[in-house]
Amino acid sequence: MEYRFFFFAGGDHRESGGNAFTTNFIQDFKEILDHQFKVIKGIYHHQPLMNVLWALNRAQRPVRNPEKNWIIASSLEQILADDRSGINRLVLVSSSYGSVVAAQTACYLAEHILTEKIPNQTFDLALGASMVSKKSILYKKLLYYLDKGIIGTLIYDELQDEGDNTIGLGGTSRFEAFSHALGICFPFLTLKYKKPSFLNKNPVTGHIHRVRAQSVQKAKDFVRVILVDYQLGGPASKERASLEQAVGSRQ
Repeated sequence: MEYRFFFFAGGDHRESGGNAFTTNFIQDFKEILDHQFKVIKGIYHHQPLMNVLWALNRAQRPVRNPEKNWIIASSLEQILADDRSGINRLVLVSSSYGSVVAAQTACYLAEHILTEKIPNQTFDLALGASMVSKKSILYKKLLYYLDKGIIGTLIYDELQDEGDNTIGLGGTSRFEAFSHALGICFPFLTLKYKKPSFLNKNPVTGHIHRVRAQSVQKAKDFVRVILVDYQLGGPASKERASLEQAVGSRQ
Protein backbone atom coordinates (compact mmCIF):
# COMPACT_ATOMS: atom_id res chain seq x y z
CA MET A 1 0.00 0.00 0.00
CA GLU A 2 1.27 3.48 -0.92
CA TYR A 3 0.80 6.34 1.54
CA ARG A 4 0.91 10.12 1.29
CA PHE A 5 1.36 12.22 4.44
CA PHE A 6 0.47 15.92 4.67
CA PHE A 7 1.71 17.91 7.67
CA PHE A 8 -0.03 21.03 9.03
CA ALA A 9 2.55 22.73 11.25
CA GLY A 10 1.95 25.11 14.16
CA GLY A 11 1.34 28.84 13.83
CA ASP A 12 4.97 29.96 14.16
CA HIS A 13 6.15 27.77 11.29
CA ARG A 14 8.08 29.44 8.49
CA GLU A 15 9.28 28.02 5.19
CA SER A 16 12.85 28.86 6.26
CA GLY A 17 12.55 27.10 9.60
CA GLY A 18 10.54 26.75 12.78
CA ASN A 19 10.75 25.65 16.38
CA ALA A 20 12.73 22.57 17.44
CA PHE A 21 9.70 20.28 17.37
CA THR A 22 8.58 21.27 13.87
CA THR A 23 12.09 21.22 12.41
CA ASN A 24 12.89 17.79 13.84
CA PHE A 25 9.46 16.37 13.09
CA ILE A 26 9.75 17.31 9.41
CA GLN A 27 13.31 16.03 9.26
CA ASP A 28 12.45 12.70 10.91
CA PHE A 29 9.39 12.09 8.75
CA LYS A 30 11.24 12.93 5.54
CA GLU A 31 14.02 10.52 6.47
CA ILE A 32 11.51 7.75 7.14
CA LEU A 33 8.93 8.44 4.43
CA ASP A 34 10.94 10.30 1.77
CA HIS A 35 8.63 11.39 -1.09
CA GLN A 36 5.56 10.18 0.78
CA PHE A 37 5.76 13.16 3.16
CA LYS A 38 4.62 16.69 2.22
CA VAL A 39 4.28 19.91 4.22
CA ILE A 40 1.21 22.08 3.62
CA LYS A 41 2.55 25.52 2.70
CA GLY A 42 1.30 29.10 2.52
CA ILE A 43 -1.40 28.77 5.18
CA TYR A 44 0.08 31.23 7.65
CA HIS A 45 -0.35 34.92 8.39
CA HIS A 46 2.79 37.04 8.71
CA GLN A 47 2.08 37.56 12.42
CA PRO A 48 1.82 34.37 14.55
CA LEU A 49 -0.84 36.09 16.68
CA MET A 50 -3.11 36.22 13.63
CA ASN A 51 -2.80 32.45 13.29
CA VAL A 52 -3.92 32.04 16.90
CA LEU A 53 -6.90 34.34 16.33
CA TRP A 54 -7.82 32.45 13.17
CA ALA A 55 -7.82 29.16 15.07
CA LEU A 56 -9.76 30.56 18.04
CA ASN A 57 -12.49 31.71 15.66
CA ARG A 58 -12.72 28.41 13.76
CA ALA A 59 -12.12 25.62 16.28
CA GLN A 60 -15.79 25.09 17.15
CA ARG A 61 -17.59 23.91 13.99
CA PRO A 62 -16.93 23.26 10.30
CA VAL A 63 -16.65 26.48 8.30
CA ARG A 64 -19.86 27.04 6.36
CA ASN A 65 -18.25 27.99 3.04
CA PRO A 66 -14.73 26.51 3.16
CA GLU A 67 -14.14 27.26 -0.53
CA LYS A 68 -14.20 30.97 0.37
CA ASN A 69 -11.63 30.62 3.15
CA TRP A 70 -8.17 30.92 1.61
CA ILE A 71 -6.44 28.84 4.27
CA ILE A 72 -8.80 25.86 4.05
CA ALA A 73 -9.19 26.13 0.28
CA SER A 74 -5.43 26.30 -0.24
CA SER A 75 -4.88 23.29 2.02
CA LEU A 76 -7.32 21.11 0.11
CA GLU A 77 -6.00 22.38 -3.22
CA GLN A 78 -2.48 21.26 -2.30
CA ILE A 79 -3.74 17.82 -1.32
CA LEU A 80 -5.80 17.34 -4.48
CA ALA A 81 -3.15 18.85 -6.77
CA ASP A 82 -0.52 16.42 -5.51
CA ASP A 83 0.20 13.46 -7.76
CA ARG A 84 -1.87 10.80 -6.01
CA SER A 85 -1.64 8.16 -8.73
CA GLY A 86 -1.10 4.85 -7.01
CA ILE A 87 -1.74 6.38 -3.57
CA ASN A 88 -4.02 4.18 -1.49
CA ARG A 89 -4.11 6.17 1.72
CA LEU A 90 -3.89 9.82 2.71
CA VAL A 91 -2.76 10.81 6.20
CA LEU A 92 -3.23 14.34 7.59
CA VAL A 93 -0.93 15.09 10.54
CA SER A 94 -1.00 18.33 12.52
CA SER A 95 0.08 20.29 15.56
CA SER A 96 -1.31 23.27 17.50
CA TYR A 97 -2.74 25.92 15.12
CA GLY A 98 -2.25 23.43 12.32
CA SER A 99 -4.64 21.01 14.01
CA VAL A 100 -7.53 23.43 13.52
CA VAL A 101 -6.61 23.90 9.86
CA ALA A 102 -6.28 20.13 9.46
CA ALA A 103 -9.65 19.47 11.13
CA GLN A 104 -11.37 22.00 8.88
CA THR A 105 -9.60 20.65 5.80
CA ALA A 106 -10.53 17.10 6.80
CA CYS A 107 -14.21 18.10 6.88
CA TYR A 108 -13.88 19.79 3.50
CA LEU A 109 -12.12 16.74 2.02
CA ALA A 110 -14.64 14.35 3.58
CA GLU A 111 -17.54 16.28 2.03
CA HIS A 112 -15.87 16.04 -1.39
CA ILE A 113 -15.66 12.27 -0.91
CA LEU A 114 -19.17 11.99 0.53
CA THR A 115 -20.72 13.90 -2.37
CA GLU A 116 -18.53 12.02 -4.89
CA LYS A 117 -16.79 15.16 -6.15
CA ILE A 118 -13.59 13.14 -5.92
CA PRO A 119 -13.08 9.35 -5.89
CA ASN A 120 -13.78 7.60 -2.61
CA GLN A 121 -10.59 7.40 -0.59
CA THR A 122 -10.29 6.74 3.13
CA PHE A 123 -7.88 9.03 4.96
CA ASP A 124 -6.45 9.24 8.47
CA LEU A 125 -6.23 12.28 10.73
CA ALA A 126 -3.91 13.06 13.66
CA LEU A 127 -4.59 16.16 15.77
CA GLY A 128 -1.57 16.97 17.93
CA ALA A 129 -1.30 19.60 20.70
CA SER A 130 -4.76 20.51 19.53
CA MET A 131 -6.94 23.52 20.23
CA VAL A 132 -9.97 21.56 19.00
CA SER A 133 -12.20 20.49 21.88
CA LYS A 134 -13.66 17.00 21.88
CA LYS A 135 -16.94 18.63 22.94
CA SER A 136 -17.07 20.85 19.87
CA ILE A 137 -19.31 20.36 16.84
CA LEU A 138 -16.15 20.28 14.73
CA TYR A 139 -14.77 17.25 16.55
CA LYS A 140 -18.17 15.52 16.53
CA LYS A 141 -18.31 16.06 12.77
CA LEU A 142 -14.97 14.28 12.49
CA LEU A 143 -16.45 11.40 14.49
CA TYR A 144 -19.34 11.33 12.02
CA TYR A 145 -16.91 10.89 9.11
CA LEU A 146 -15.07 8.27 11.17
CA ASP A 147 -18.34 6.37 11.61
CA LYS A 148 -18.99 6.66 7.87
CA GLY A 149 -15.60 5.11 7.16
CA ILE A 150 -14.32 8.18 5.31
CA ILE A 151 -11.84 8.82 8.12
CA GLY A 152 -10.14 5.54 8.89
CA THR A 153 -8.21 6.52 12.01
CA LEU A 154 -8.57 9.60 14.20
CA ILE A 155 -5.74 10.19 16.69
CA TYR A 156 -6.19 12.77 19.45
CA ASP A 157 -5.51 11.76 23.05
CA GLU A 158 -2.05 10.26 22.50
CA LEU A 159 -0.73 13.46 20.90
CA GLN A 160 -1.59 15.84 23.77
CA ASP A 161 0.76 16.83 26.58
CA GLU A 162 -0.43 16.26 30.13
CA GLY A 163 -0.94 19.59 31.89
CA ASP A 164 -1.15 21.65 28.69
CA ASN A 165 -4.17 23.91 29.19
CA THR A 166 -4.23 24.89 25.51
CA ILE A 167 -5.69 21.46 24.70
CA GLY A 168 -9.29 21.94 23.60
CA LEU A 169 -8.81 25.69 24.00
CA GLY A 170 -11.30 26.40 21.21
CA GLY A 171 -14.18 25.12 23.33
CA THR A 172 -17.71 24.96 21.96
CA SER A 173 -18.16 28.66 21.20
CA ARG A 174 -16.04 31.63 20.25
CA PHE A 175 -16.82 33.28 23.56
CA GLU A 176 -15.53 30.23 25.38
CA ALA A 177 -12.42 30.13 23.16
CA PHE A 178 -11.44 33.73 23.84
CA SER A 179 -12.25 33.40 27.55
CA HIS A 180 -9.90 30.42 27.76
CA ALA A 181 -7.25 32.26 25.78
CA LEU A 182 -7.34 35.25 28.09
CA GLY A 183 -7.23 32.94 31.10
CA ILE A 184 -4.10 31.08 30.06
CA CYS A 185 -2.36 34.29 28.98
CA PHE A 186 -3.23 36.17 32.18
CA PRO A 187 -3.72 33.50 34.87
CA PHE A 188 -3.42 36.10 37.65
CA LEU A 189 -6.82 37.44 36.59
CA THR A 190 -8.59 34.19 37.46
CA LEU A 191 -8.36 31.29 39.88
CA LYS A 192 -9.20 28.81 37.11
CA TYR A 193 -5.79 28.83 35.40
CA LYS A 194 -2.37 28.23 36.90
CA LYS A 195 0.96 29.80 36.09
CA PRO A 196 3.06 29.98 34.01
CA SER A 197 1.33 32.18 31.47
CA PHE A 198 1.10 31.04 27.87
CA LEU A 199 3.09 34.20 27.07
CA ASN A 200 6.06 32.80 29.01
CA LYS A 201 8.38 31.35 26.34
CA ASN A 202 11.22 30.34 28.65
CA PRO A 203 12.45 26.93 27.40
CA VAL A 204 12.64 25.58 30.96
CA THR A 205 10.18 27.46 33.17
CA GLY A 206 7.76 28.65 30.49
CA HIS A 207 4.32 27.36 29.55
CA ILE A 208 4.41 23.64 28.74
CA HIS A 209 3.06 24.25 25.23
CA ARG A 210 6.04 26.54 24.56
CA VAL A 211 8.52 24.24 26.31
CA ARG A 212 7.41 21.22 24.31
CA ALA A 213 7.56 23.24 21.09
CA GLN A 214 11.30 23.50 21.71
CA SER A 215 11.63 19.80 22.48
CA VAL A 216 13.22 17.31 20.12
CA GLN A 217 11.62 14.57 22.21
CA LYS A 218 8.16 15.80 21.23
CA ALA A 219 9.02 15.09 17.59
CA LYS A 220 10.15 11.59 18.56
CA ASP A 221 6.92 11.07 20.50
CA PHE A 222 4.82 12.07 17.49
CA VAL A 223 6.78 9.72 15.22
CA ARG A 224 6.29 6.84 17.65
CA VAL A 225 2.54 7.35 18.06
CA ILE A 226 1.80 7.87 14.37
CA LEU A 227 4.16 5.42 12.68
CA VAL A 228 4.86 2.81 15.36
CA ASP A 229 1.82 2.64 17.63
CA TYR A 230 -0.82 3.28 14.95
CA GLN A 231 1.26 2.15 11.95
CA LEU A 232 -0.32 4.80 9.71
CA GLY A 233 2.55 4.46 7.24
CA GLY A 234 2.40 0.68 7.04
CA PRO A 235 4.82 -2.05 8.24
CA ALA A 236 7.89 -0.74 6.39
CA SER A 237 7.56 2.76 7.86
CA LYS A 238 6.96 1.26 11.30
CA GLU A 239 10.19 -0.70 11.01
CA ARG A 240 12.22 2.35 9.92
CA ALA A 241 10.63 4.52 12.64
CA SER A 242 11.29 1.88 15.30
CA LEU A 243 14.92 1.69 14.22
CA GLU A 244 15.30 5.46 14.38
CA GLN A 245 13.70 5.51 17.83
CA ALA A 246 16.11 2.84 19.03
CA VAL A 247 19.14 4.69 17.63
CA GLY A 248 17.92 7.98 19.10
CA SER A 249 17.51 6.46 22.56
CA ARG A 250 21.12 5.34 22.56
CA GLN A 251 22.53 8.74 21.61
